[in-house]
Amino acid sequence: MKKIFLLLLITCHAFAAFSQYDPGKIKKKAVQYYNQAQERAADDNIISAIGLLLQAVEEDNKYVDAHLALGSLFGNMKSHKKSIHHFEMAFSLDSVYTLDYKSPYSTQLAAEGNFDKALKSLNDLLSKNAPKNPTMLDKLEKRKKSYEFAIEFEKNNPDKSYVFAPQNLGPGVNTAEPEYFPSLSIDANELVFTRRVKNINEDFYSSKLNNKKWEDVKPLEGNINTPQSEAAQTISQDGQLLIFTARDRRDNFGNYDLYFSVMTPQGWSESVNLGANVNSDQWDSQPCLSPDKRDLYFASRRMDGLGGSDIYVSHLQPNGTWSKAGNIGAGINTDADDQCPFIHADNQTLYFTSNGWQGYGENDLFFVRRSYGNTWTKPMNLGYPINTINDEGTLFIAADGVTAYYASDRSDSRGSLDIYSFELRKDIRPFKTLWVKGIVTDKKTLRGIPSTVELIDLATRQTITQVQTDENGKYFITLPVGKDYAFNVNRKGYLFYSDNFLMIDKSPDSTYKKDIALQSIELNANVILKNIFFDVNKFELKVESQVELGKLVQLLNENPFLKIEIGGHTDNVGKPSDNLALSNERAKSVVNYLINKNIDAKRLTAKGFGETKPVADNKGEDGRSLNRRTEMKVVSQ
Repeated sequence: MKKIFLLLLITCHAFAAFSQYDPGKIKKKAVQYYNQAQERAADDNIISAIGLLLQAVEEDNKYVDAHLALGSLFGNMKSHKKSIHHFEMAFSLDSVYTLDYKSPYSTQLAAEGNFDKALKSLNDLLSKNAPKNPTMLDKLEKRKKSYEFAIEFEKNNPDKSYVFAPQNLGPGVNTAEPEYFPSLSIDANELVFTRRVKNINEDFYSSKLNNKKWEDVKPLEGNINTPQSEAAQTISQDGQLLIFTARDRRDNFGNYDLYFSVMTPQGWSESVNLGANVNSDQWDSQPCLSPDKRDLYFASRRMDGLGGSDIYVSHLQPNGTWSKAGNIGAGINTDADDQCPFIHADNQTLYFTSNGWQGYGENDLFFVRRSYGNTWTKPMNLGYPINTINDEGTLFIAADGVTAYYASDRSDSRGSLDIYSFELRKDIRPFKTLWVKGIVTDKKTLRGIPSTVELIDLATRQTITQVQTDENGKYFITLPVGKDYAFNVNRKGYLFYSDNFLMIDKSPDSTYKKDIALQSIELNANVILKNIFFDVNKFELKVESQVELGKLVQLLNENPFLKIEIGGHTDNVGKPSDNLALSNERAKSVVNYLINKNIDAKRLTAKGFGETKPVADNKGEDGRSLNRRTEMKVVSQ
């Protein structure tokens, strides 16, 4: 605070010869209040200092120095409107004496979203009294670019209906201690976050939602918290795996390393270092796990980066180890700081912070979407008022794609950083995500079996999610709405299971429980190919069928002695003879596709059954759609 008053004195000296304001004519009582305020500010008693300055301007409302000091102090307290008021009072009294304060004044305007006026104020300063110090001039020029960016962004994103109203999660979660790095269970009923206790030791806490209120928090159960700091964390969507940052442990590769812990009946297990493929001899932190637990994103300051902190990713290998972490690339990382990655449950939308991409000031929040070829779109700024002239970070977005959580030291915080929730603007939301869970069993023994569960975009044929069930066959998979998906379950020695979730034209609110019994490969075993598609009364395969056909080709290649029959079936609409002919042609279309993929024709038979073998009632459309199907039957091993 001493610097604030020092700047006031320098300003007085520099412009005294040109200004109208004469500090010597201020009432003595007002000066006494001002001097006392200096002493209070030097002791960091800001509230008292502001009170004395208010008395000073009440005693003499033309006291420019007191108005400038109030503008600065209210600005530091984020009371932006009050800060602006007192700066403008000072400017109205003397525009020359106060010229240097156009810079902090512009900052307060920008904090209120008034970027046009902020830019005008800064341009006024730069045109009349640009700093001679190159560092200071560069700082003001960067701020000018931020204001220009904000003005242009608003022109191109004119959603005036959006209301940014962060809600403090309340005393059940937030305290006078800093709380940050929030993460949420897939059903949004449990919150896990980091708290810095006594401003030294970082530990993990959790709170459960009860009647729309967050209950009093508890430390995470088990052995996860230690006397050392456990910082940023990410919990898998199924709640079984936790990856986090720990500092200065004996087995660290650097000062901060990434560790993992698994859920047990007694709570979280003893943690294990993720190893040299993930960790380096530098700072490695801020992990985020993809919903299928196959990709680990994190921030690091290692030497091979593009500059500052970069975002890296490591992939889970079939043998259960993590691959050598790689830089996510220049399309996201810059020569400045890029960090705090968060991959949404849709596994397609990645949020992060950066002060390298053009933004509003310090670290801004950006997002990218996964596009074709597993590349990322260009980073998009989340815009004001989510991003401000200050630092933003530690964002988490719930599965609904609407509700976001972040840490901030807003004016209504209970101490330092508190955790807040707010609603995302529509154009920056990820895909709403539901989930499917169940158990995969052997059809004969009914025992759970480990297997691979895949969710594939039918339009792009891109695998959205791939998970391994546990040893008992249990699985959990996220399901972004707004697209049509093939759902496949595979295990060697079994016929694959196929299903679909056709969600491009609907946005259901329910989740799914799907228990799957896999049929072992044996004589007369059969499976319905639910992702073979034809237009009405047509037998040409639709392009969306290629996902399923690819699985069929894979099955035949892995089992070179397997011979199958492709059976076509219809509903009872139309003439039986026409239906028989149509079903036969559809079966032939599948066989011809397989032959074109180098499957020996001697292993394939096509047969149409028309409407003769219904599996459901033909009275309603639901039943008729089940009867319109393509089946595969094992005829020889």
